[in-house]
Amino acid sequence: MSTDLSLSPENLLVQAAVRDFVAAEITPHIREWDEKGEVHREVFERMGELGFLGAPVWERWGGAGMDYVSFSILCEELERADTAFRVVMSVHVGLNSLTLMQWATEEQKQRWLVPQARGQKLATFALTEAGAGTDAAALATTARRDGDSYVLDGSKLWISLADLADHFLVFASVDRGKRHKGVTAFLLERGMAGLSTGTIHGKLGIRAGNTGAIYLDQVRVPNEHRIGEEGEGFAIAMSAIDQGRFTVASGSVGLAQACLDASVRYAHERQTFGEEIGRHQLVKQMLAKMSQGIEAGRLLCRHAAWLKDHGRRNTRETSMAKWFCTDHAVQCALDAVQVHGAYGYSNDYPLERYLRNSKAAVIYEGTSQLHTIIQADYLLGYREDRPIRCPALPSQGFAAD
Repeated sequence: MSTDLSLSPENLLVQAAVRDFVAAEITPHIREWDEKGEVHREVFERMGELGFLGAPVWERWGGAGMDYVSFSILCEELERADTAFRVVMSVHVGLNSLTLMQWATEEQKQRWLVPQARGQKLATFALTEAGAGTDAAALATTARRDGDSYVLDGSKLWISLADLADHFLVFASVDRGKRHKGVTAFLLERGMAGLSTGTIHGKLGIRAGNTGAIYLDQVRVPNEHRIGEEGEGFAIAMSAIDQGRFTVASGSVGLAQACLDASVRYAHERQTFGEEIGRHQLVKQMLAKMSQGIEAGRLLCRHAAWLKDHGRRNTRETSMAKWFCTDHAVQCALDAVQVHGAYGYSNDYPLERYLRNSKAAVIYEGTSQLHTIIQADYLLGYREDRPIRCPALPSQGFAAD
């Protein structure tokens, strides 16, 4: 089967629609929102009205049924405006909704996935804790079986949309001694007794987005809120993170493109020694390297999207895309600030915001160091992709370890 990476008419329509949305709803306001740390949920609601919050979810479950190339374009164009709006696609769509589409029962899909895909409910993903990030099996949050319910205790940290979400895909251990084999997934709803949230202040970047903590104090969760079987939570979390990594990689291409766009404009506007700085060889070098990495990163994302659309396992390819694109976005932001000189260091231009935003992506969804290890382990034969139980979508190329 050959790989066709050209954009379809549908892909181009999605690109045009999201660019129009960004120009009208985000770009005129983002500097102020970022400076004040304002989060505007009404923008997320409009994204839902346009079908963005259910982009790749199948139409039978309330989604737009977009292919993954369109989904990649959507994430790229949103982050080209600001990372906060791509983050919604990562946690609401990639980490939560697509996980429900894969693992939830039909009854659970109708109850939670359908309103999420329609943008009626906002959802998030809660795996990370103060002592469990890359080491995802070391969860301290526990789930104790009690009759026809579980009782959850613990806390989650660095959770995007924590103070805004209606639904929470939470991971807890039914037996900490079993490490990853004890992890189990649950869908919690805001308003459950003992569930509370809070916002983290003082972030370096993504200030127009909400990040916070989730506190679970003897939260009683009915059995029908468990996603998958007991002990399947680690596999569910890893399959979710594959989806999340894809959105992060695609978004990072957009951030890098924003850096290049701004730098090219400034290279024409600014003059030194009697000519545009774009005429200077070392400025040309920075611009060319930005462009080279953007094209390579976009192709890595499109390849992963193609694999997803054809039902093929893509853990390795998605990891490569996430690692490369996020690292390159940081370098593009650094070089863009350099091209702009002192102006790049001020908020008169958006470069300092791009730089602040870029740093988070080399940490979340697996650090760059973790992805280095993943890729090396594939090369050395220490890691291989294995078939897994996939009750809902057995032919869709979803992945877990």
